[in-house]
Amino acid sequence: MSLQPHHDGSAGYVPEQAPVLGQTVPVFVRVPAGAGVRQVYVRTTGDGEPRFAEAVVDRTGGGDVWWRADVEVRNPVSSYRFLLDGRRGARWLNAAGLIDHDVPDHGDFKLVSYPPPPAWARDAVIYQIFPDRFARSAAADGRPAPDWAIPCDWDTPVIGRGPATPRQFYGGDLDGITERLDHLDRLGVNTVYLTPIFPARSNHRYDAASFDTVDPLLGGDAALARLADAVHARGWRLLGDITSNHTGDAHHWFTAAVSDLHAPERELYYFDRAGVGNPSSARPAPQGDQEPADYESWHGVRSLPKLNWGSAELRRRFATAEDSPLRHWLRPPYGLDGWRVDVANMTGRRGADAYTHEVARLLRQVVAETRPDALLLAEHGHDHTGDLDRDGWHGTMNYVGFTDPVWSWLRHGDDRVPNFLGTPGGVRRRAGGAVLATMNAYRSLISWRSYTHSWQLLGSHDSARIRTVVGDAARQEVAAGLLATMPGTPVVFAGDELGLTGGNGEGSRTPMPWHRPESWDRRTFAAYRALLALRRAEPALRHGGLRWVHADADTLVFLREAPTGTVLVLARRAAGAPVRLTGLPAGDNGYGGAPALRPDADGAVTIPGDGPTFQVWRLS
Repeated sequence: MSLQPHHDGSAGYVPEQAPVLGQTVPVFVRVPAGAGVRQVYVRTTGDGEPRFAEAVVDRTGGGDVWWRADVEVRNPVSSYRFLLDGRRGARWLNAAGLIDHDVPDHGDFKLVSYPPPPAWARDAVIYQIFPDRFARSAAADGRPAPDWAIPCDWDTPVIGRGPATPRQFYGGDLDGITERLDHLDRLGVNTVYLTPIFPARSNHRYDAASFDTVDPLLGGDAALARLADAVHARGWRLLGDITSNHTGDAHHWFTAAVSDLHAPERELYYFDRAGVGNPSSARPAPQGDQEPADYESWHGVRSLPKLNWGSAELRRRFATAEDSPLRHWLRPPYGLDGWRVDVANMTGRRGADAYTHEVARLLRQVVAETRPDALLLAEHGHDHTGDLDRDGWHGTMNYVGFTDPVWSWLRHGDDRVPNFLGTPGGVRRRAGGAVLATMNAYRSLISWRSYTHSWQLLGSHDSARIRTVVGDAARQEVAAGLLATMPGTPVVFAGDELGLTGGNGEGSRTPMPWHRPESWDRRTFAAYRALLALRRAEPALRHGGLRWVHADADTLVFLREAPTGTVLVLARRAAGAPVRLTGLPAGDNGYGGAPALRPDADGAVTIPGDGPTFQVWRLS
């Protein structure tokens, strides 16, 4: 396969990565000299009106012609694409690739002039911890189990489905995490993300009873301060998890609301489901002192009443007040470095109510005022493309554009693995071409900035474990290789690096087997450690562009390119025929131990056909 004309929005093609409104910035297109392109135009749509401008040749070298055009950042999000004219006719180049027919604007490249995410986020490698299952300190033994809990020994099997699932209580705490930070250091991560730590009536704590204190079962506020000190002393970051869509039914706001029809807390929630879409239904007509018949909740789960973001009082209590939880935990002595926002996709959405973008903007404003270098990351369980590239979320958990396609490509075995996105039939097997099409479809609809600041994950506390999906260590290494080398922020769910298994979200919340080191998959740990070290060592893997050069049913090959160097990445799910690629220089192997790449007499390099395998070459 020959290399194609390319632009992706990375620094090699858009040197100004933080443009401001009104600025004119140069953008570059890289065109192979033999592609037959005679002229390049840039098409912009400032203020909604298409305009064309001729690009000029900026430089040539390495068999490529670099064309330059200038784009005015006319609007907060300014879109552009290229028209390539030559012997093959006129073709568009937008974020979806080369296209030989007219297309709508939604796939155009984007320049975003809102303030950028914190600089540290581009170099983050995140480790997700579910506190109840990670580690117990000695102090945990002295804490009695709460009344809602089923106490469990550390080796008690996790119940993956049923009413007992959220009640299993293993007693992991924050001091236990502090004591195990050396493990994270050996692995090579630099950011710790905790699922909720507030008091609740479940082991997952997404049913918060308060946002004002750390659950005493985790060690309380002082334990969070100790953990934050230990994390920050290593030069790392610590992220919290907050629910903006709902609270628990034990939350003091909700208990006040249901105990008194005239309580000010009534407007914080949606009562009387019959009034969907009518904002006035948040405060139903008085009915004496009796609770109304119904209230809105997350997916009908009664223990998770939904918050009404049409309420100014909710916005004040949750976000804007000086003592709001959004601000409080970002400040010393805790100093969280940002928030992952649970169920951000549903926050502010209910019938005719559409406050989602207002809420995202508000939370970002408050977070930036309180901690300018803090991250605000949204959980979005499906198509996130309409909620990014604004002045709200910095990025999302990229389940649909990374996790799901990787799963569908590497899935192994005949057992049905549930698709955590809810698609009937479980995880479907798909070939490399379909996987690449899925990834490109979602990537092309958001800016490079939003794409690279979104989280790439192979699984989480809400999904099956990657080992269960792919079936063996070899394929998990391929998955981990994609995690470490593709754009975006890699996230490792605690225990994946040891080869832990789990068939669904709840079943994957497996206690870490610290006391059974013989059960660890040392090969998998070594692979994760080496791959994350490679990411740290290669700037192109953290800041470079992405250029796909080959895809077939069992093989994906791409380049990560930066001014500091280029790496070639091969992922194979099964052995197959070697792949010949033209237009590439020689390269030395950087991971996987395959031979060096040397062009033959025809200028082609041959990618080996063994598999499953993951290989990386540093190109000269």
